[in-house]
Amino acid sequence: MNPVDTLFVIVATALVLLMTPALALFYGGLVRAKSILNTMMMSLVALGLIGLLWAAVGYSLAFAPGSEFIGGFGHTMLQGVDLGLREGKTIPHLLYFAYQGTFAIITAALISGAIVERMRFTAYLFFLAGWSLLVYAPVAHWAWGGGWMERLGILDFAGGTVVHITAGTAAWVAATMVGPRHDHGRQAFLPHNVPMMLTGAALLWFGWVGFNGGSALSVNGTAVQATVNTILAPIAAVVTWMVLEYRRFGRATAVGAGTAIVVGLVAITPGCGFVSPLAALVIGALTAIPCQLVIHWRVRTALDDSLDVVGAHGTGGIVGALLTGVFTSTAWGGPAGLLEGATRPLLLQALGVTATIAWTAAATWLILTTVRAFTPLRIPARDEAAGIDVGQHGEEGYSDGEGAILVLDPSITRGSRV
Repeated sequence: MNPVDTLFVIVATALVLLMTPALALFYGGLVRAKSILNTMMMSLVALGLIGLLWAAVGYSLAFAPGSEFIGGFGHTMLQGVDLGLREGKTIPHLLYFAYQGTFAIITAALISGAIVERMRFTAYLFFLAGWSLLVYAPVAHWAWGGGWMERLGILDFAGGTVVHITAGTAAWVAATMVGPRHDHGRQAFLPHNVPMMLTGAALLWFGWVGFNGGSALSVNGTAVQATVNTILAPIAAVVTWMVLEYRRFGRATAVGAGTAIVVGLVAITPGCGFVSPLAALVIGALTAIPCQLVIHWRVRTALDDSLDVVGAHGTGGIVGALLTGVFTSTAWGGPAGLLEGATRPLLLQALGVTATIAWTAAATWLILTTVRAFTPLRIPARDEAAGIDVGQHGEEGYSDGEGAILVLDPSITRGSRV
């Protein structure tokens, strides 16, 4: 065991763990005040539910020896996961399990942005549990656990495919199956607290250093490279996003800047350990363009992807994965890419993107269909109109300043005031 590498990954694990509360702030600021608690809970509950499933069987399905498509049950209930070294690493196996678990948690939480303000909380819990085992664990195995993607050489340094394409695809399917909010297309859904959203974006950027830099799993040049690229790509994305907003609207928006930070982070995630710092700037700038186009297009459709998971994470993950095949360089730890005359990496990246989208879409539809057979996916219309917080949790995010409290005893009146 290398104590320096171990300390490095401990810090990275803490940083990635912080990203889930940061996501709760980011999403919470973007919704209406009457939905803030449910929105934040949909992120925070992943810490408990997905963390528990990861320890029970998820980690085993992703990283235990198995086939090229799914891991085995050798690490079920943390069998063999101890203070000994993870094979091929200089850190304890137990720490590797914890670090990878923070990825599983944040990925599941990302999906919630597409179905806020209208999905029944119990249905969401059942969906999240099934999705983490049927979608996330297999795809993580494909890319990082010795599966077919890793064998072929498909590049995903820190989760562009495993995390963001899966979350973006699942968000599209979930938003379609749950359906739009009743007033979608007739009423503007304005963020109730933009400073909260920006605080969440800043904390996500901070935590993403552990997300990308920590994926080197060692204190070395690759960790430095991934960290610097994680700083540079969002910088380019924010500038590009503001230029596009000035051209379209004549002004730059704070919500746009926060979104651009996330887009730049998503874009560089698959290639941060394989591309140069200059390429990171280009990837961040280029990815901002299609992401903004998709977000503006989505507003004119019936797809109520409330917080633009598809536009930011799905589109950003796809473009970032493909651009990794273009900019990967032998001088920066990757294979020769398209700019160095090799077409194979780009073709492999396209294969990985296509397979991930197909599997995620089919499995997400199956899980939601199964959940719907046992419990409705949507909350009642009256709860949606009044605000999902009281109906689903018996709480409100903000009081009216008159000293009122919520009565949680359902024998009185659920959510009534006294």
